[in-house]
Amino acid sequence: MTTATLKGNERPSIGEFFLRAPAVGPALALLVAIVVFSASTDTFLDLDNLSLVVQQSLVVGTLALGQTLIILTAGIDLANAAAMVLATLIMAKLVVGGVPGIWALLLGIVATVVIGMVTGSLVTRIKLPPFIVTLGLLTVLTAAAKLFASGQAVPVADELLKWLGTRRYLFGGIPITYGMTLALLMYLGLWYALTRTPWGKHVYAVGNAPESARLSGIKVNRTILSVYIVAGVIVGIAAWQALGRVPNADPNAFQLGNLDSITAVVLGGASLFGGRGSVLGTMMGALVVAVLRSGLTQLGVDALYQDVATGALLIGAVCVDRFARRQQS
Repeated sequence: MTTATLKGNERPSIGEFFLRAPAVGPALALLVAIVVFSASTDTFLDLDNLSLVVQQSLVVGTLALGQTLIILTAGIDLANAAAMVLATLIMAKLVVGGVPGIWALLLGIVATVVIGMVTGSLVTRIKLPPFIVTLGLLTVLTAAAKLFASGQAVPVADELLKWLGTRRYLFGGIPITYGMTLALLMYLGLWYALTRTPWGKHVYAVGNAPESARLSGIKVNRTILSVYIVAGVIVGIAAWQALGRVPNADPNAFQLGNLDSITAVVLGGASLFGGRGSVLGTMMGALVVAVLRSGLTQLGVDALYQDVATGALLIGAVCVDRFARRQQS
């Protein structure tokens, strides 16, 4: 029997398995979390509670979609939640000033797209590290949101801006919202774009080996810039999701939204080194974060300890990624 045949019949190592199927890990973690919290509380498996868990994951899950694109190109966005909060304030302030809700919504999304264009331009044209660019923007946008709102929350009365929080009942008993439907459509759309279009293949190629991608004819800078612009659109929609969840634009909201979105993406099997990740994994990761927070809340665990648990999850997920890569090599 030849060496080639032996290699072909060898079973993949644990590291290779998780690299080939990155969504398996978060799916198992989600299952374990559901089992643990179901056994620990009497209300976790109630339909209303499960619906609430999904609703709580919508904003972070939407932010995580944009974060997925950026991490696939070996970047990172520390300012996505700050940009989202600023967009909610822009929408709310415009409506208070008499602007129709549809225009307020569109202008809020335009603001996040412009932020994405600026970020992408700094990364591609001036070659600044995404970490430094978005860290600086995090400070700028956080301060801008507080100055814009004078440190005060702005209530939202416009029906369109609150529309995603409208509840309906599926099959007569399962509570869902329009925000859930929109999130599902976004996940399906981005999955299709990443797996079935040349643009998606270019995104993965740039994340894996940018120089090889350039030599093969892929316009690396254009691809990276397009990723930040698409992520900007997604952040704007996340702002709409946030107003649907709580019709109140607060400059102090979602202070850890950026870290939660990174945690969801990394838990979903994406690599911070780029080139590996999936929309399904990100969805699983976002649900893991939401299930963890909901379950700990029902157990009476303080919110600060919940942040500790979320941070530990992020570190653990990065350790698993490093282990998987070492096993592969």
